[in-house]
Amino acid sequence: MKRLDTRFPDVYLLEPRVFGDDRGFFYESWNRRTLASIGIDVDFVQDNHSLSSRGVLRGLHYQIEHAQGKLVRAIQGEVYDVVVDLRRTSPTFGQWEGFTLSAQNKQMLWVPPGYAHGFCVVSETAEFLYKVTDYWHPEAERTLLWNDPSLAIPWPLSGEPQLAPKDAHGKLLADADLFP
Repeated sequence: MKRLDTRFPDVYLLEPRVFGDDRGFFYESWNRRTLASIGIDVDFVQDNHSLSSRGVLRGLHYQIEHAQGKLVRAIQGEVYDVVVDLRRTSPTFGQWEGFTLSAQNKQMLWVPPGYAHGFCVVSETAEFLYKVTDYWHPEAERTLLWNDPSLAIPWPLSGEPQLAPKDAHGKLLADADLFP
């Protein structure tokens, strides 16, 4: 597993070592020792799996109490994945970065607690997997508005996204619950 650093010192893009031949491919998508050796020494407690169609935007989600670290990847299709630093005392507070995750590139993204996370589907459909470090607590869930003008995230969408009601009514960064 190769760790690629991002603009955030604790968010990592991961490239697995893929073994391929005329039969297909094989790779380890998670190995506790390997991840610990590259700086991700956490306990995962739950796996989540979503299927979405082109134009669906999920996020930007985070939890204040019971904050989840997330190891995410697309196993079918392609998504544009975004993280936003919500830690008030961080030198990168309020900044965001986007990544293309796809079944083809097999890259994964480590999103530690303290960040909002979301993605939009750019292929016909996409299946997305999340390994998380805490259980889902709906009362702790928060949503940052996907199109907050202060963030100006250039989502690769052709038209308006398909949104869940909670995503359509997220809060602006200026009004959001934040991490210390």
